[in-house]
Amino acid sequence: MDLTQLRAFVAVARAANLTRAAEQLHVTQPAVSLQIKSLQENLQLTLFTRSASGMRLTNDGARLLPLAEKVIASMGEFRQTAQALHSTISGELAIGTILDPEFTRLGVFLKRLVETYPQLSTKLQQGMSGTVLQQVRAGSLDVGFYLGQPPDDGKTPCHSLVLTPFTYRVVAPYGWKHRVAGQGWASLASLPWLWTPAESAHHRLLSKIFVELDVIPNKVALVDQEPSMLDLVKSGVGLSLIRDSIAIREAHAHGLVIADAVSITTELSFICQEKRQNEAMIAASFALLKTIWA
Repeated sequence: MDLTQLRAFVAVARAANLTRAAEQLHVTQPAVSLQIKSLQENLQLTLFTRSASGMRLTNDGARLLPLAEKVIASMGEFRQTAQALHSTISGELAIGTILDPEFTRLGVFLKRLVETYPQLSTKLQQGMSGTVLQQVRAGSLDVGFYLGQPPDDGKTPCHSLVLTPFTYRVVAPYGWKHRVAGQGWASLASLPWLWTPAESAHHRLLSKIFVELDVIPNKVALVDQEPSMLDLVKSGVGLSLIRDSIAIREAHAHGLVIADAVSITTELSFICQEKRQNEAMIAASFALLKTIWA
């Protein structure tokens, strides 16, 4: 089995005709027939049946078609990325960072980047998720980490790579178990909340939930840094979203209470402008992160 056979398979499936498929592939009809025959022999499956109207996919062929299309598309992406990396990469890559470096694996990423491309320098800018998105769209950052997926809101479209999914938990001060145990979002809204600026992922995720429930959360403080939020929870000020791993650690270490009936799942992503994804520096950074998070 090779790409030539898969391309013939996809072309015949789409055209439902050997002659038309051969024209699209710029080869002869016998060549296409031979490729289909060889593929079927290799797989020990019948992919097509002949009919008066042309070539029809069997059930087995129909199940394999989308997989063959993915393989061809992936090879195209592989070649495109390889071509982008072929020349010597130099210049300065502006990277938007969020959260703590350990969570984003920033240190490993930068080490591999400078070792692989010694003529490439980096400029880091720490911010909130929404700020990174704004600056990537504006072009002041080349790439950046982002929580969730960039919205399709009619603004500059972004290309994104999901690095890892993770969960946010609602964490309450010590002694608040009776106030949060078994409570859903609507009930929790009436308790004191540590709120965040509009540019933060916390704000985006929580606002969506409370708007859908048509309830207004009780916001008692505005905080823009996760360590500060955690300190205020420990001080008994109110509730906050905290990443699952940190929530569990703090519950064990300091007796903070995790609301057991609610959670939010999102993902850590890496983004750039869609139109810039094949630029050498940017393609290199995405390729390295794929290997780091594989």
